[in-house]
Amino acid sequence: MTSLSPYSAAVEDRPTLDIGAITALSKAAGDPLRMQILKVLQQNAYGVLELCQIFDIRQSAMSHHLKILANAGLVATRREGTTIFYRRNLANINPDLQQLQQALFSSIDLAELDPALKGHLKQINTERASASVEFFNRNVSRFEENQDLIASWSDYGDSVESFLDSSIDATGTAIEVGPGYGQFLGKLSACFGQVLALDNSAEMLEQCQSRAAQQGLENIEFILGDTSVAQQRGIQADCLSLNMVLHHNPAPAEIIADCANLLAPGGVLLVTDLCAHDQEWVKESCGDFWLGFEPEELTHWASSAGLTEGNSLYLTQRNGFRIQLRQFSAESTTS
Repeated sequence: MTSLSPYSAAVEDRPTLDIGAITALSKAAGDPLRMQILKVLQQNAYGVLELCQIFDIRQSAMSHHLKILANAGLVATRREGTTIFYRRNLANINPDLQQLQQALFSSIDLAELDPALKGHLKQINTERASASVEFFNRNVSRFEENQDLIASWSDYGDSVESFLDSSIDATGTAIEVGPGYGQFLGKLSACFGQVLALDNSAEMLEQCQSRAAQQGLENIEFILGDTSVAQQRGIQADCLSLNMVLHHNPAPAEIIADCANLLAPGGVLLVTDLCAHDQEWVKESCGDFWLGFEPEELTHWASSAGLTEGNSLYLTQRNGFRIQLRQFSAESTTS
């Protein structure tokens, strides 16, 4: 009777993979254009027409390539209003291919994107951001009314402030990106020696500054611009707050990456935002760009930016929306 060697037994015990599925994934990725598409979708989602603009190809051709990627489980779709957005699929439809897919994505992330595509991407994101700023400039007087349609600060503000108390150690500098009318600034002002309020809408920032003055908040600096402005100034924060900001932003993963760069060692990023939902009316009524986010998306973006996930809290609103409070921390320096 022939006995199996330990190696042979291990091989026999190892689960077999579907060669057809491996071939389909490899074939889908084995095209230069489709590899570039996966690179472009590294940290953001885009619609078909946007991808056509980025790559300067016809819609029928782009749809063909996206279908191949989707069938192989490399991209996923999500409808946002009337537009279908494509993004990388973080979990392949075939769990046996998950490791292979992650290795593929990791390799693509190390590759350089064509400089021409970088320019097209910047143009798309600039157009998205301009539309968001225009909305808030136009609706500055309706900010609280629009908030009330989804979730008022009074509905979740106490939870955010308690979340802050349980998250901070250092109390030197705090940054709030997109402070709205400044409802959170009073708490930040009391907890930190210096507070920076950052907004790319001049009208919103003026309203915020006026209300802060009425509260007698004197340790707040108001900065017109986005996170890139703060990075240019070399600011390092012990705490950074994104309070109901990401679903208005055209490139949320990039904002989280910027925030990670702004955090001092051991600093904390606090994110308050909507969970994924299907209430499309918020796009027109409230200027929302995204219909919330799956918690896994925020975790992935933060991890990609080098942040460590901490505490989480989820709040269900009476109107069906869910709010997620998330904590992510920068690595501490070693002594």
